[in-house]
Amino acid sequence: MELAKLIEQRRTLRVIGFDDAPFVRRTPDPVAIAGVICAGTRFEGMVWGELQADGWNATETIVNLLIKSKFLSQLHLVLLDGISFGGFNVVDLPALSTQLRLPCISVMRRLPNLVKVEYALRRLPQPDRRWATLKRAGEIYQTPPFVFQVCGTTPAIAAQALTRLTDRGHVPEALRLAHLITSAVIKGESGKQA
Repeated sequence: MELAKLIEQRRTLRVIGFDDAPFVRRTPDPVAIAGVICAGTRFEGMVWGELQADGWNATETIVNLLIKSKFLSQLHLVLLDGISFGGFNVVDLPALSTQLRLPCISVMRRLPNLVKVEYALRRLPQPDRRWATLKRAGEIYQTPPFVFQVCGTTPAIAAQALTRLTDRGHVPEALRLAHLITSAVIKGESGKQA
């Protein structure tokens, strides 16, 4: 069922929220990524994978984790903690939405400074390709307290969904849990900022 109808009928939204684990820069080690499935704000399951720091496989990794899981058919929405993982392994948001046939929302904690982002990209291989992938995610919307990019639904519907999926603070519960879990697995305890 379409996301707008689910919201209108006040149905429970099943979502997955992806976040990457803390990692050491400039090492060849893979970066862990967790996807936490929630029905509304209630934890229901999880997927775990790895991607390359500053690489090119973030979109493919997320697609493969979901296609190989039992969860894809249950989901209404995919949430990402930002548009890139493992540094600047940038997710192609429109491609992700198309391949999964689901709306996808990249949620940010604050409005990014795109001048600084572009400067950081210039220090990596193929900066123009990374910048183009980042720009394909589209306009950055601010609907307090949320800052996000969206593909597969309207910004208004996305903002309503984010509100319904957030228990407290500015982060949907699926993303908050993914952040806590990845931090705990890598560092031995969850981080302060979730």
